[in-house]
Amino acid sequence: MLVLGIESSCDETAAAVVRDGREILSSVIASQIEMHKPWGGVVPELASREHLEKIDGIVAQAMTDAGVGFDAIDAVAVSQGPGLIGSLLVGVCYGKSLAYGLGKPLIGVNHIEGHVYSIVFENPPVQYPALALIVSGGHTNIFHIPAEGQYKVVSRTRDDAAGEAFDKVAKMLGLGYPGGPIIERLAKGGDPSKIRFSLAKISDGRPDLSFSGLKTAVAKYMREHDVSPQEPGEETRQEIMDLAASFQSTVIRSLVGTLEKLAVELSPRTLIVAGGVACNQALRAAAEHAGTRLGAPVYFPSKLLSTDNAAMIAAAGFAHLASGSRSGIDMTADVTMRLQNLENEDADLRRKKVRYRL
Repeated sequence: MLVLGIESSCDETAAAVVRDGREILSSVIASQIEMHKPWGGVVPELASREHLEKIDGIVAQAMTDAGVGFDAIDAVAVSQGPGLIGSLLVGVCYGKSLAYGLGKPLIGVNHIEGHVYSIVFENPPVQYPALALIVSGGHTNIFHIPAEGQYKVVSRTRDDAAGEAFDKVAKMLGLGYPGGPIIERLAKGGDPSKIRFSLAKISDGRPDLSFSGLKTAVAKYMREHDVSPQEPGEETRQEIMDLAASFQSTVIRSLVGTLEKLAVELSPRTLIVAGGVACNQALRAAAEHAGTRLGAPVYFPSKLLSTDNAAMIAAAGFAHLASGSRSGIDMTADVTMRLQNLENEDADLRRKKVRYRL
């Protein structure tokens, strides 16, 4: 069964053809990073215009690369949300029109669920229950997945997503956009123990995450120690590399520490780490060490499948198709779309009144 996936939730226009939810026949991604670099972040209006200009050619290229015609497609899956409304609408309207014209099933996919499915192509089948850390520029959540297609948010960020924090701290340090890859590169030359930033403590005892205080701590350190931002063309100073390493280390300790504590409570058989920040090699190494301590395998997507792509949307769409789920032609973009269909899954955690302190 062939599913055409379409992704346009933020700043990548992507299309892919996937067979039986696990075999990628084609995957085409047009990134907008260079367009948004001068602004230090994604400009929604520019992003949606670029999607509108590129999407037809991207889908056509995906079909050509897959070596199939539209008549061979069994369904069209498209990111329905969450994301930027203008960007989402481009993909949703295109996908709806294509599915209607072809007389094929339409499947609206939660973008975050797509990240969960990004690991299916290069890993053994997931053993349930699973625990998934989805960490990117727009999302940072941990999901308990007792069975395929069943989700409960057991941890979320109270403010910034981790990837957003990387971007903002990189901007403070004068490093440019996107911040994640730059900070990761500079952190290799820095001392992660040079500056001991505190981890956020959630007052109500929930195992949630927070990164806004860490950003403030970086700004405070720069001010109190007279650390100026990096100037264009300037050789990177050791103090900047130490700050990058210390900041990155704190984010990773927070993410992996929370994941590990939840795993102790929920006893997953598989750990999943996905999303754009999952490209970070230090995060991968820390998660693998945690998996070893817990006796559970950790599944990551490849770097290309960690960032937004349409293959993951097609894989999630295939799972919905196999379960008999379809979307109506009245389906539209939903910027607040949530990935949670188990309302009481955290009852045991509440009863135990666990207070998480890393």
